[in-house]
Amino acid sequence: MSTTVPSSGLAAPATADRVGAPDAHEAVVDGPDAVAAAPVRTASWGADPYANALRTGRGPLFLRRSDGWLLPLDVERWCSEAGSADLSALHRCEGPVLDIGCGPGRLVAELASLGHRALGIDVSEAAVARTRGLGGAALLRSVFDPLPGEGRWGTLLLLDGNIGIGGDPAALLDRAADLLGADGLLIAETAPVDVDERVRVRLDDGRDGADGSTAPASASSCDAEPFPWARIGTPALLRHARAGGWRTAGQWGAEGRTFVSLRRPVRERSTRTSSQSAESANSAPVINSQLPK
Repeated sequence: MSTTVPSSGLAAPATADRVGAPDAHEAVVDGPDAVAAAPVRTASWGADPYANALRTGRGPLFLRRSDGWLLPLDVERWCSEAGSADLSALHRCEGPVLDIGCGPGRLVAELASLGHRALGIDVSEAAVARTRGLGGAALLRSVFDPLPGEGRWGTLLLLDGNIGIGGDPAALLDRAADLLGADGLLIAETAPVDVDERVRVRLDDGRDGADGSTAPASASSCDAEPFPWARIGTPALLRHARAGGWRTAGQWGAEGRTFVSLRRPVRERSTRTSSQSAESANSAPVINSQLPK
């Protein structure tokens, strides 16, 4: 899963000798150091409970609201191989794929095995490391940072609750439209209930000492900063999508999970987006085979 808001203090992109769409052979570095120049941040998803869960491959891990309500996070599923519900989404992907909030990388790895050029982004160093350990390409980035290939991705993935990033689905949909190419596809996983809520949450491992019993919060969880998050079901997402000019491409369910696919709205890109796309051509190095062409 990815971060919620763009971080301040980002590393400035290198000065461009030329502007325009990223070229697969410009400013790229192959190999394990390919993400070394990514922006350095302190983000909620980099907090110890999340990093520890990804390293061990198991929970418990929750999002905790200020009123104590807990949303369980399915760490074991994230850290396993892609399942049939995942495949129901991945088989709909078109062209190069950007997995937003890639987590431990099961989707990026599966996409590569299916023959897609795929790139994951996440603000957790542990998530990026695990994705790369599976042989996938990943960058230490927020979706709100400058990204390679802006305006040319064929498919964006917002699975595993990542439609909640930033606590503002409408703003996230706007950002997704900036990243996609013409008629590009967004595949989002929605909450399996009809809900549309904005909350502030903390990551919480739910442990109270070595016995693993549930408690108000562990010490590491108390240190984690609260961040905005959203829970949104299919009806609410479709309302936001229609308001933003998105076209519904499909709706389906699998193994108790619910999904929506949307076509990018037809509209002019903003001046900010054009400038940001030019910057992204010279931002942190990426694996050249993963840039959309």
